[in-house]
Amino acid sequence: MKRLIVAAGGGGDAVAAAMLHTALYGDEDQAVILTYAWDRLLIDPVPGPRGPNNFTGLQHLTPAVRAVPAEARPIAPAGSTLPRLAAELPHTFALIDPHHGVEGITRQLEELVSHFSPESIDLLDVGGDILARGDEPTLKSPLADAVTLAACCQVNAPIRLLVTGPGLDGELPLDDLRGALGPIVHTFTARDVEPISSVLEWHPSEATGMLAATARGVRGTCEMRDAGLPVPLTNEGPTVHEVDLDEALSRNEFARGITTTATLDDVEALSREICGYSEIDYERNKATWLKEQAPAKLDPEAALTQLDQFEAEARSRGVTHTTFRRITEALNFNGSLREDLRQLLITSRPEKYDAPLWRITASAE
Repeated sequence: MKRLIVAAGGGGDAVAAAMLHTALYGDEDQAVILTYAWDRLLIDPVPGPRGPNNFTGLQHLTPAVRAVPAEARPIAPAGSTLPRLAAELPHTFALIDPHHGVEGITRQLEELVSHFSPESIDLLDVGGDILARGDEPTLKSPLADAVTLAACCQVNAPIRLLVTGPGLDGELPLDDLRGALGPIVHTFTARDVEPISSVLEWHPSEATGMLAATARGVRGTCEMRDAGLPVPLTNEGPTVHEVDLDEALSRNEFARGITTTATLDDVEALSREICGYSEIDYERNKATWLKEQAPAKLDPEAALTQLDQFEAEARSRGVTHTTFRRITEALNFNGSLREDLRQLLITSRPEKYDAPLWRITASAE
């Protein structure tokens, strides 16, 4: 193993890490991608990140690090996208365990560096929220990025921080990030997306989906999440910037505050203090709400009628694209119906599919 890539926020960052590896290093060797098992509630109904005890079939890489192979399985009711990623991509997906705080992840990193002696270590964040202070009103999910940033800054090894798709996660506007972004080391192209194209057909990450779309040349404004955040799809979207690791830590008050934490509870407490909230609390509340919802059914004709109304309203807002998560929630469907709705739309109106996004504007526009 020549390369270690740390997916700063887990989720779609792990998919982007696979794309980054091919783009920067080719097929010389496969990477170890260190990532969280922390999926949206439609995948994993249990709030917060999963640890090794939530899986069967993990493999030891080092005393503190487990790999998630294709045959691994989350223990119900937990869910995880990692086994399927391991089945479809050639890399080794290693599990970040945040339950021992920043100290535990620092130990994991040190063991991987000692065991593999990688030629390069990249810390990758899609969107740029790793550069947040922690108190920005648009910030929604700072915890994972802050923990990995704090841990990487304590490892005695050269680690390069890379930010791709600045602004695409809807957390920090691109204009707020420009001053912190360093030189461009790569700009993703459609060719770079090919190794992960099959994954994009099912993986729920909106930010990495938009990253791939911009690499394929899609431009416009994309609405995302349940709140319908408008995200510009511009030439900045597919860029990969190097950022000074120490400067990122100096910006990120939350990451600095959790440096000596030894439990996830400690990290959460400081998140409430510094950021004003814990995103895991948000997941706890939403999970409770979802349990109270009646089972949903998909009526194709009614769904397409609702879609027409949604698209007309979105066009009036200047929206050109949206994500399937946004459509699912805007049409008031349960998240469990996202894939069924997606298949219905693509089958019914294939010309509107700008993979992996849905195009709002008509073909003639």
